[in-house]
Amino acid sequence: MLRRQLLHFGAFTLGGLPVSLVRAQGGAQKKLVVVMLRGAVDGLSVVAPYGEREYAASRPQIALPNPGAEDGLLKLDSLFGLHPALSPLKRHWDGGQLAFVHASGSPDPTRSHFDAQDYLESGTPGRKSTPDGWMNRLLAVLPGEPAPTRAISQGSTPPRIFAGTASVASLGLGPNAMQRRAIDNPQMQAGLAKLYANDAQLSSTLRDTTEGRGEMARSMAAAEPRSMDPSADAGAPSARSFAADARRLGTLIRKDPHTQLAFTAVGGWDTHVNQGAARGQLANRLASLGEGLDALAAGLGDAYRDTVIVVVSEFGRTLRQNGNGGTDHGRGNVMWLLGGPVAGGQVLGDWPGLDTAALADGRDLAVANDFRQVLAAVLRRHLGLSETALATVFPQSPQTWRHADRLMRT
Repeated sequence: MLRRQLLHFGAFTLGGLPVSLVRAQGGAQKKLVVVMLRGAVDGLSVVAPYGEREYAASRPQIALPNPGAEDGLLKLDSLFGLHPALSPLKRHWDGGQLAFVHASGSPDPTRSHFDAQDYLESGTPGRKSTPDGWMNRLLAVLPGEPAPTRAISQGSTPPRIFAGTASVASLGLGPNAMQRRAIDNPQMQAGLAKLYANDAQLSSTLRDTTEGRGEMARSMAAAEPRSMDPSADAGAPSARSFAADARRLGTLIRKDPHTQLAFTAVGGWDTHVNQGAARGQLANRLASLGEGLDALAAGLGDAYRDTVIVVVSEFGRTLRQNGNGGTDHGRGNVMWLLGGPVAGGQVLGDWPGLDTAALADGRDLAVANDFRQVLAAVLRRHLGLSETALATVFPQSPQTWRHADRLMRT
């Protein structure tokens, strides 16, 4: 079973820390953080097209009021407004460090959370046989020297997006994310080194484990005490606990010069019932998310100017609200791009509109911008990947996104 896990994830757990079999290639200054919203967040509430009459007409109870009204949207332009619960992020928009790509998503029409998340993380929509994740393939083609903390996954289990042979370190949730374990005992390390002396793969894994844990522990020890939230981290994070985890991740990235890629996920976005508008279930979760993303930026500190944060979800939700005051599984969604290199203050991409004739299956915002094209633009312009390397990361990607030149600062 252990060997099968190694082949699939390139990782296993020694003392609670998953690390991989093969070392990643080394560090660089440009950084990428991917935040996945599992459960399909309602992008039509995150960035609401209030300028389209169909928006309010299709959502009599859950449409956000226009900018300027009580509990109204935060105006982005004449068509789009930001959910008021995301007010901590408005300064990033105003400062030119936050942009959105609306009507984005996967070309595969599935409405299954499991399949859609798999396609988003593998980077190969419609193909279930892909063995690895696109961030692991990205890690394998980045230039530089090996480092056990080149890539960090925050969470309790290895995500599909990092499955593969390149080395990925793991950071847990909560203030005890780096508590001492058996593997940190020098006697244990010496014993395992002797045990694995004749196995090159396991010796490499042990070396990555001990070096990675040591490096992250040093970085965490240098973190600001106020970033450590003592609250419990079981279940869906509250605004306070998510913000603490996000700040902790940002601080670790800033303190460790080797870290270039990171991934974390937030669940709880499947709002079939009682979604709410400016207040309620979705608003509460967006407030948590907004505070957390702002805390991530704060934790990054000076590194924020060299970091792009991408927020994605597996698919969007229906234009029309359902009979339970919620929304069902849809198609097009909105991607978020945050950070110093982002050409912010824009809602980018092709916008198909909300006319009935323009809706996918007559019910959903259409996907007009392939998520792989948007990500490829970030990888090429921010991380400097060649066309050959991009073809490795996204082997089925369509032609270059026509809005790519507007996405990043030159």
